[in-house]
Amino acid sequence: MALRERLNDELKTAMKARDARRVSTLRLVFAAIKDREIRSAAGGPEISDEDLLALLSKMIKQREDSVTAFEGGGRPELAAAEREEIAIIREFMPRQLSDDEIHSAVRDAIAATGAATPKDMGKVMGALKKRHAGTIDMGKAGGIAKELLATPKP
Repeated sequence: MALRERLNDELKTAMKARDARRVSTLRLVFAAIKDREIRSAAGGPEISDEDLLALLSKMIKQREDSVTAFEGGGRPELAAAEREEIAIIREFMPRQLSDDEIHSAVRDAIAATGAATPKDMGKVMGALKKRHAGTIDMGKAGGIAKELLATPKP
């Protein structure tokens, strides 16, 4: 089942169950999808599952930033609401790679691209995005790649 269909089915189920938080979050997801489609190609084709995963990742990152801001501002109730939204959105994401798996994926990408210096960082990150879309924390992967590429090879 395509990701968009799954989201739509979950929205219908949440509406029937009168789960206000879930309905609200899924409607936010659909609003973001619609906005992306409008901006990308005025009424163009639907976005792919890969693009949807990237959009969901971005939404999770935004909410994680909001949680940090709300906690820093002494608003735990708003931080809790953002965490609930994160949990709902994460249900639609594939399993995230562990730290060890990220290390391995970065090493594989470095080997596959022939990267040798920090100047080759773009090649490595491009390969990781292509191969592990939606399953890898690109922030962690970038840090690992920078560290591995900065280390002189014996």
